[in-house]
Amino acid sequence: VYVGSVDGTLYAVDAETGEKEWAFTKPKGAILGSPMVVNETVYIGSKGTDDVDYTDAALYAVDAGSGDQKWAFTTPTDEVGSSPIVVNGTVYVGSDDGTLYAVDSVTGEKEWAFTEPTKRIFSSPTFANGTVFVGSGDSSLYAVDAVTGVEEWTFSEATGAIYSSPTVA
Repeated sequence: VYVGSVDGTLYAVDAETGEKEWAFTKPKGAILGSPMVVNETVYIGSKGTDDVDYTDAALYAVDAGSGDQKWAFTTPTDEVGSSPIVVNGTVYVGSDDGTLYAVDSVTGEKEWAFTEPTKRIFSSPTFANGTVFVGSGDSSLYAVDAVTGVEEWTFSEATGAIYSSPTVA
């Protein structure tokens, strides 16, 4: 079981015994989103150190067996509270800096950044049929091409922020 805490720690816990297997303590700020585990790697975002200093706002890739850091994507300028998703070797995650990022799951290098939202992205992205869907604090739901990062369409009829994570059925 992998779980993040507001103490800035990602814990790996044995599902049968409840015993801690390891603790990843690199993030200095809270871990608000849910971890995503793919190919023996745990992906998790961090908030930064407090509500003013986001110097540690990042997306981390952690070895699922050892708890060792594989890489850190430190481009976001505000908290990464969104839960990441991984599809076809790309990690998609939103940031409170109003950006949806696509990051290579192996190298941690940015593939693209969608910056159309004018406010925070706390919503966790969803993927379907080559499109990434994500809500924003600017009351919009965005559909973004998963390969290019180009906006396909925007739904803007909500009268409040969309922090809920979309589901495609």
